[in-house]
Amino acid sequence: MNRMLVAGVGNIFFGDDGFGVEVVRQLAGDTPPPDVRIADFGIRGVHLAYELLEGYDTLVLVDAISRGDPPGTVSILEAPAHPEADDGDGVLEAMDAHGMQPAAVLAMLSDLGGAVDRVLVVGCEPESLEDGIGLSEPVTAAIPAAVDAVRELISTTSKGASS
Repeated sequence: MNRMLVAGVGNIFFGDDGFGVEVVRQLAGDTPPPDVRIADFGIRGVHLAYELLEGYDTLVLVDAISRGDPPGTVSILEAPAHPEADDGDGVLEAMDAHGMQPAAVLAMLSDLGGAVDRVLVVGCEPESLEDGIGLSEPVTAAIPAAVDAVRELISTTSKGASS
């Protein structure tokens, strides 16, 4: 069985940084396979690390990620699962804007004796990370594509685990 955690992360008080939280909120009505958990972790990195200790093979982080693309661009990226690994694309560093540093979460997980085999990021280029509640128009418009991307990752992983 390939256990997967889909974690919506971000700070809803910083505009488009609430993207990941909104995507998992949209997924709340889904009934995922028994080996998949979908949850909103917001900016609670310690809670995410402790949840990962429950034995997940794949972590899907859903978050705003600044890569220089047009606002609202949804990307699916693979990040290093081990904090000491070279992240040549800078995926984890680009996610540090809201105070939950994914690299720090993975380092904490390692320090606690845990590990995750694979880290995927469903990211969206923000328009604004300024103080304020609510997503910009391009990021709001990108939510359905991100929801579909997460559903596809769940489907692909579940099929891969059963073959």
